[in-house]
Amino acid sequence: MNLITQHAPNFVAPAILADGTITEEFNLKKETKNKSVVLFFWPMDFTYVCPTEIIEFNLSYLEFQKKNTEIIGISRDSVFVHQAWKNTEIKKGGIGKIQYPLISDIKGEIQEAYDVVHPKFGVSLRATFIIDKNGIIRNQIINDLQFGRNIKEILRIIDAIYFHEKHGDVCPANWEIGKKSIQPSQEGLIKYFNKK
Repeated sequence: MNLITQHAPNFVAPAILADGTITEEFNLKKETKNKSVVLFFWPMDFTYVCPTEIIEFNLSYLEFQKKNTEIIGISRDSVFVHQAWKNTEIKKGGIGKIQYPLISDIKGEIQEAYDVVHPKFGVSLRATFIIDKNGIIRNQIINDLQFGRNIKEILRIIDAIYFHEKHGDVCPANWEIGKKSIQPSQEGLIKYFNKK
């Protein structure tokens, strides 16, 4: 299901927060008011590709914060499994001290709302949603279980969203901050190609 341009489905669910506190009622809408959000799903704790992504998001945490963007991760594991994974050193197969909330979708209701359920295994596909400060989904990327996501690309898309909101221009292929944008008209496109 394509959720682009739609309001992100809200949820209230158990979570383990950055400081290790467990809450039973993490509310997506309340916790991310007036902020952009990267909401990402992974299949299962204590697996192989998943920790590389979770750790990479953590290493880029300050970059996301500078862009007024919260990171929120979700899997079907309980908060206690999340906690055990956080309390396990990276060199021993854990994820260490993660600076953003990890949500427990133990009943699978959130992954169903976002339509990211693996048809055979029942866990989440490797899905990422970028939600703007108004709660609208502006980007979604869904990978099969075997392939990790590109965190730099997620940061690039956030930059493009903010750039468009500020300037009104659209962002061409491979656009990055500092590169040329396009005024959304035929004349703007011609001007873009003539300046390349």
